[in-house]
Amino acid sequence: MSRYVYLGGDAARREDGILGIFDLDNTSWSHLTRDFLARAERDGRVKNAAEDIPRSFVLCADKTVILTQPSPATLARRLDEQERI
Repeated sequence: MSRYVYLGGDAARREDGILGIFDLDNTSWSHLTRDFLARAERDGRVKNAAEDIPRSFVLCADKTVILTQPSPATLARRLDEQERI
């Protein structure tokens, strides 16, 4: 059975389709992360699910990057809650 995780806005992904959850403040200091996000945006793979300034980005198995407003800790807690159900 596939479980979905709510990422914010109108975005939800299957739990097994999430490769990583990253804090934008901490990771955007690296030029490698900035280059990766810029390339993903150029390629049309970035989806903004944040209603305000995004705090996290989620890297999905289909190479989609989802910008979200919930913190990485909140998203990780949602994943953990899914495992307990």
